Amino acid sequence: MAGEAPDTLLIANRGEIALRIVRACRRLGLRAVCTYSEADRGAAWLDAADDAICIGPAAAAKSYLNFAALLAAAEACGASMIHPGYGFLSENADFAEAVAAAGLTLIGPSAAVMRTMGDKVAAKRAMIAAGVPCVPGSEDVLPDDRGAVARIAADIGYPVILKAAGGGGGRGMRVVRQQSELADAFLVTRQEAQRFFGNPGIYMEKFLEKPRHVEIQVIADAHGAALWLGDRDCSLQRRHQKLIEEAPAPGIARSLISEIGARCAASCREIGYVGVGTFEFLFQDGRFYFIEMNTRIQVEHPVTEMVTGLDIVAMQIDVARGGQLPLRQDQVRTEGHSVECRINAEDPRTFAPSPGLVTRFHVPGGPGVRVDTHVVVGSDIPAHYDSMIGKVIVHGADRAEALSRARAALAELTVEGVSTNAALHRELLSDAAFDAGSVTVHYLENWLAERERRHG
Repeated sequence: MAGEAPDTLLIANRGEIALRIVRACRRLGLRAVCTYSEADRGAAWLDAADDAICIGPAAAAKSYLNFAALLAAAEACGASMIHPGYGFLSENADFAEAVAAAGLTLIGPSAAVMRTMGDKVAAKRAMIAAGVPCVPGSEDVLPDDRGAVARIAADIGYPVILKAAGGGGGRGMRVVRQQSELADAFLVTRQEAQRFFGNPGIYMEKFLEKPRHVEIQVIADAHGAALWLGDRDCSLQRRHQKLIEEAPAPGIARSLISEIGARCAASCREIGYVGVGTFEFLFQDGRFYFIEMNTRIQVEHPVTEMVTGLDIVAMQIDVARGGQLPLRQDQVRTEGHSVECRINAEDPRTFAPSPGLVTRFHVPGGPGVRVDTHVVVGSDIPAHYDSMIGKVIVHGADRAEALSRARAALAELTVEGVSTNAALHRELLSDAAFDAGSVTVHYLENWLAERERRHG
C-alpha cells in the first residue's frame, strides 16, 4: 500500500558483510539497521544504514554473539528479520531457534537443517542418502574402543584424518600417517573437539594427498525450487583459511561440474533447505568428495556474482521472506572468469594481526574491478575481530584476463597505517604454478615454507 513503512531488517554482524547486506536491502526497498559494539562505535560503515544500535562492549561474546542483546535490538527497531551474515552466529542453530521463537525471520535455513548440516557426521549421512559422493570414512562418530578405531583406520587405509564432528575453520583436525600415531592423535583431537566446539565426537576419513578445494554455490526457496549457481576453486589457503578464490574452477570438465551441481541442488530439495548455501568438496583424480556444507552466505560469494550477474545476497533475503526463485536452472549463465583476493590487516610474513588506524586508503578501479570493503581513511581496525578489511574482486573474459586485472588492481591498492597481506597476494598472482591453475590445498603451505627457507 502507498505510504506503508518498509519492513526492517536487523544486521547481526559488522564490517564488510554488514555493508554488503545494507546494499542488498536498498535494492529490495527494506529498512536496514546495523548493530555495533563499543569497539565499532563511529565506524564509517554504520553511516550507510538507516539506523544503528549499540549491542554491547568490544568482546564478541558480549555483543555480536549475545542472543539477548541482538533480539532486544530487533525489538527496539521494529525489525521483522535478522541477517547473521557470515561468522559469528550465522550457523548457530540455537540462535536460529531463538529468532524463530521471537516471531522473527532469520535470513538462513531452519535450526533443524543447521543442526543436520553443522554436524559433519549427520551431514555426511544426509549427502550419501541424496547421492552426493563423500570421502571414504567412518559412518558415525568414533567409539571409545581404541581397537575398534584402529580397525576402522586399517579398513580405510592410511593416511587418515581425524575431524571434530561439530568442527569447522580448520580446528579439531589431525592427519595420521601410520598406526603408531593413532592413539595419541585420537586423544588430542577429541580434547580439541570438546574445547573448541563443546562436542567431543570425532570421525575419520581417508586423507587425500593432492586435493583441490572446489565449491558449489546453491540457493533454494520454500516452494520446492533449488538452483546451483556455479562453482569456485578455493584451493589457495593457509591453515584451512582461504586467501584467493576464483570462479569457475579451472581445468575441470564443465560436464562433471554440471553433474555434481545438479546433485547438490537435488539434495537441497531432499533435506528441505531454504536459503543460500555452499557445498564444499575435495577434488582429486577427476572425482568429487563432499566434506561439508556451509549454511550461510560465504566470504567468496562475489566471484559467483561476477560470473553470473546475480545479486546472491538480495536473492537470499527474498527467499527467506517467502519469495520464489526468479529463474530456472537453464537460465543460470556463467560468463568469463572472476578472482577474489582477501585483504587482511596482518603482517604478510608472520600473519600476526595488525590492528590500528588507517591513515591512507586507496582502492583500485577500472573495468571489471570491484572492491568490497568497510574501510575508509581514519578507520580504526580493532584487535577484537577477524582481520579481513576488504576483498578485491575482478572479472575478465577468461582466466588470463582476470588474473591480469587482479595483478593491476593489487598494484594500485594502497593501505597505510596498518600492515596488510597485499604484498603476499602480489607474489602469489605472479607465481607460475598458480598462474597455470589447479594448485592443491597444500600448495600455499609448501610455498610459504620454501619462501621461509630461502629468505630466513
